[in-house]
Amino acid sequence: MAKSLEMTFETELGKETKLSVDSPKEPIDPAAVKAVMEQIIAANAFDGNGGDLVAAKGARLVERNVTDYELM
Repeated sequence: MAKSLEMTFETELGKETKLSVDSPKEPIDPAAVKAVMEQIIAANAFDGNGGDLVAAKGARLVERNVTDYELM
């Protein structure tokens, strides 16, 4: 089961953009995630789909199951 931490940011144009981190350290510490998101915004580290990131909107842990099938 693959897990990723999905962080959602608001851009300067009012749009949402997401940044995902694969295999995050668990348990997730919401305060640490918020602090990292604020550092990303302050450093202007990423350019979102709608311009610069201006606010942390939320974060969630996403679990994904993938089943491959062999085609005959």
